[in-house]
Amino acid sequence: MENIILKTEGVNKFFYDPIEFQVLKNISFEVQRGEFLTMIGKSGSGKSTLLYILSTMDTEYTGKLYIDNQLTTGLSIDKLAELRNEKIGFVFQFHYLLNEFTCLKNVMIPALKLGKIAPKEIEERAYEKLKILGLADQALKPSNKLSGGQQQRVAIARALINDPLLIMGDEPSGNLDSKNTNIVFDILQDLSKNYGQTIIAVTHDEDFAKKSDRTIEMHDGEIKSA
Repeated sequence: MENIILKTEGVNKFFYDPIEFQVLKNISFEVQRGEFLTMIGKSGSGKSTLLYILSTMDTEYTGKLYIDNQLTTGLSIDKLAELRNEKIGFVFQFHYLLNEFTCLKNVMIPALKLGKIAPKEIEERAYEKLKILGLADQALKPSNKLSGGQQQRVAIARALINDPLLIMGDEPSGNLDSKNTNIVFDILQDLSKNYGQTIIAVTHDEDFAKKSDRTIEMHDGEIKSA
């Protein structure tokens, strides 16, 4: 069990507006520590809905979700927020950087919000994450002065700042050209292989998915293959 970082048991999800519709059907699977897992499927297959349940941002479901051997289903909003801040880093299709801040400050924000270590140490850690992403020389630039690919790499550094157990990506390369898509994939793969980072990413890019350790294919709210 110590190598299982995330597990679902019989997760079901319904939408009720405008009519009742079951979007996820009895989802059960496990994710190993250090695994690079991708989820694919057509629009409406349930993959993004599942990701938001796995990330604890959606709590309106039945079944059970375990993260790091802890049952998260039924925890309070405050407890879930604490768990997300400590254990989950997020990378979205759009980087959501604050244009008025430097790259360094953008990376620091989640750790400053968590407030567990001193600002000086957070700054040093942020520099280290940018260095891993090949962006140490861009640290003091405003984020809006970087290319789209560089901005997404800053977003990955930001996701890493609290040394989370899990990185969750919602189309992390969806807004990038093929060159930068390959760069982002190589970075995520390096984080998995060389740093033991566990990654779960929703993608529409089948080439991206094929290169990951394992792919879960969703179809009409069910796991078609895993």
